[in-house]
Amino acid sequence: MNKNLQNLNGVGPSKVFLPEGPYLTVLDFLERRFPRGTRAGWEKRMLAGRVLNQDGQSLYPEAPYLPRSIVYYYREVVENFVIPFQESIIYEDEYLLVADKPHYLPVTPVGPYIQETLLVRLRQRTGIEALSAVHRLDLETAGLVLFTKQASTRNVYAQLFRNRLVDKTYLAIASYTDIHTWPIEYKSKIINSNQFMKMQDMEGDENAITQIDLIERSGDQALYQLKPLTGKKHQLRVHMNAIGIPILYDQIYPRMQAYLAPQDRNYDKPMQLLAKSLAFTDPITGQGHFFETHLKLQWPKVDLIDQS
Repeated sequence: MNKNLQNLNGVGPSKVFLPEGPYLTVLDFLERRFPRGTRAGWEKRMLAGRVLNQDGQSLYPEAPYLPRSIVYYYREVVENFVIPFQESIIYEDEYLLVADKPHYLPVTPVGPYIQETLLVRLRQRTGIEALSAVHRLDLETAGLVLFTKQASTRNVYAQLFRNRLVDKTYLAIASYTDIHTWPIEYKSKIINSNQFMKMQDMEGDENAITQIDLIERSGDQALYQLKPLTGKKHQLRVHMNAIGIPILYDQIYPRMQAYLAPQDRNYDKPMQLLAKSLAFTDPITGQGHFFETHLKLQWPKVDLIDQS
């Protein structure tokens, strides 16, 4: 984040680039660029000091339009819901913070989620404005998330994930199947599909690899260990679905379920996917790290729903 800008209630500003255009003022541009808002709403935000230039100075409604510059703005917090699960910090040192993310809590602000995110909650809880997530988990996945505490070191740790130097282990509950000889290594090409949010698994130049093993069976259900060797969006969910055993309570695979606003969600059937452990050598200290979640899946006492 721009060093001239601060977080408000744990939330950093968004930014927008000002292209060449027929605008006289920044307000004219914001009204056209974000039609879901209103001119009066942007005026109010500017008068409250929530629209800034790249030097961190407030822009008021009469501020002239300067093409090829950047404007920062703070989103309006209109959340009327609380995610009824609590995160926990399981490790912290000079450089890192590791937290357990509960189901249904996004890692970073997105869509209707601003305050109710793991990052914002942790910033407010710790007072560390520079706190930044090094990787992501899906909203419905629970488990370990690694954060850096200093902006200057984030890329050093992010490279561990980009270079596949982090050993990641997940647990998942799905239907039991005997059509595979365990363990298996599933490889495929994962690309965006035509359906919003959904990824597509196909043959071709492989870009996604997951090692899958059966740990335990309980009737028609089974507990699986998943080790992603790559980091494609929805990789574990896509691969489990591709081998015929979609993860229990997955709302996207195999069928996209109707979207529910956060305040309308039923929280009693979280997707049964858990980021169990992270292991890596610290690139700054040289220390070997191994972190394990304190969270649990609903195993084995859970009713398997029909996902055919």
